[in-house]
Amino acid sequence: MSHYIGKILYLMEKQTMNNQTTFVYEVEGLRQSETTDKVNNPVRQSGTVYITVPYKRMNQEMQRISRMGGKIVSIKPLSEHSKANGKATQTGEKTKPMTQAKDKKKEIPVNTYRPKNPFVGKCLSSTELVREGGEGTVRHLLFDLSGSELKYLEGQSIGIIPPGTDDKGKPHKLRLYSIASTRHGDNLDDNTVSLCVRQLEYKHPETGEKVYGVCSSYLCNMNEGDDVSITGPVGKEMLLPDDEDATIIMIATGTGIAPFRAFLWRMFKEREQNPDYQFKGLAWLFFGCAYTPNILYKEELEELQRQFPENFRVTYAISREQKNKDGGKMYIQHRIQENAEELWQLIQKPNAHTYICGLKGMEGGIDEGMSAVTGQFNVDWSDYQKQLKKDHRWHVETY
Repeated sequence: MSHYIGKILYLMEKQTMNNQTTFVYEVEGLRQSETTDKVNNPVRQSGTVYITVPYKRMNQEMQRISRMGGKIVSIKPLSEHSKANGKATQTGEKTKPMTQAKDKKKEIPVNTYRPKNPFVGKCLSSTELVREGGEGTVRHLLFDLSGSELKYLEGQSIGIIPPGTDDKGKPHKLRLYSIASTRHGDNLDDNTVSLCVRQLEYKHPETGEKVYGVCSSYLCNMNEGDDVSITGPVGKEMLLPDDEDATIIMIATGTGIAPFRAFLWRMFKEREQNPDYQFKGLAWLFFGCAYTPNILYKEELEELQRQFPENFRVTYAISREQKNKDGGKMYIQHRIQENAEELWQLIQKPNAHTYICGLKGMEGGIDEGMSAVTGQFNVDWSDYQKQLKKDHRWHVETY
């Protein structure tokens, strides 16, 4: 290993002269021991570990890795590591190219049906998702697409046009909803689409009168057999990569779980339907809600956890029941901050994707938690996140 360290030291000197002060080690073979239990970087027994190291600690880190039985496969400046997908590493070995949504543009169905000519489907079922003791109403709606040409992918949305007119006498405009089913639909016959819809209600700012959302109320009060005008599909931002070994981090509040239900069904429940996609990576869902009865699809999620304990994790943030470390309400950003160090290790993997869906207010807390950890390694989280977005590995759909 001494010859390799010599090459690394040369690279360190060269890159530092070019003002590169933070590096990423690609390490294999780290063994779990009492020594590794005490280090800051989590050690896993499977695959590669990526360790971010400031220049001033590089020699110390190499010695530590050697003591733990690890082998440094490659070392890159942080900026190069972020751009390494599908490119040659410094060892001369090429990394496996990831199949990104941008590589499949010709295959992505968009706007098959437009507002002027929507597809009229039928409601097959409407199921309440909020259990007794919960807050509000959320419905899982299943629509029949038989006879249509509407095809969609996980992570896309459809538009719903509510009947009637607004207060100006004009037809209501469509509302977009994230699709909660896979491309095969809940019935696995390619002829349905599902939505997860919360009935919007709020107090009028002037009168104090309770106001209900037009489209959400229409959908939540829908009966079996009712017609529904559907447009779309739309959306390319939230698509799931084809990489079976990817790390998928999902952060959701409320009905923001809809696209992630589609992801999880595709990953774990439709293996027979998708012989060319057999997910073997890690999926980690962070889900925030007010009360335990408001955990949407709770039984489905926990059954997947039991069946795939090595591949699927769920972390809840239940604001009215749990406390954060400061004694306040537990929100999704607090769970991100608690797990920020491990998330940072995962996010650095070239095939890791992070998805955020739900209330826009949670974004600031997520950034705050990640900044605190990356700052320990002299990494500016804002710059790193910008690079993730350029690499199509940071996906956000908030409202």
